[in-house]
Amino acid sequence: MKALVSELRPAITATLVLAAVTCGVYPLIVTGVAQAAFKDKAHGSLITGPDGAVRGSSLLGQNFTAAQYFHPRPSAAGAGYDAANSSGSNLGPTSQKLNDAIKERIAAYRTANGLSDQEAVPADAVMASGSGLDPHISVKNAELQTVRVAKARNLSVEKVKELIAASTTKPSFGILGAAGVNVLKLNLSLDALK
Repeated sequence: MKALVSELRPAITATLVLAAVTCGVYPLIVTGVAQAAFKDKAHGSLITGPDGAVRGSSLLGQNFTAAQYFHPRPSAAGAGYDAANSSGSNLGPTSQKLNDAIKERIAAYRTANGLSDQEAVPADAVMASGSGLDPHISVKNAELQTVRVAKARNLSVEKVKELIAASTTKPSFGILGAAGVNVLKLNLSLDALK
């Protein structure tokens, strides 16, 4: 029995020490560094309105459907932009259901934005992202929605284009990815004009 206890004591001690380090000390250090060096990111990159209330996160898309707002890309996450059910549709390029949905979305996009049947529609306007929560749309998508939003808000197209430029993020390091427009930031900047 004495031999068994002498064998178990180091194993139990090592387990308790590792548990204390990995479940206590390490998370506290990482949290402290994140709070000190990356406070905005550590809190979810939250966007607040002029009244100080949290309006959302710059990392998560939201569904806007009214004519006076820029519309995000479609979402397959739950009932649409449901962060608890983040996912894509898992429909492949040979799926008839996906092809029918895209045709319907193209027609709806052209109708909503007053585009002709020959006008090309950006892919991000009719196809959901992999997560279903993408907060950005392409610059082309934003430009095609400009006239509708300007008309609904009684603004000049030039003023709306200025807000699009202010809400556009450049590619990382100048080469990685494409420029994108954060829909939540853009719509909040439109609301701030009142």
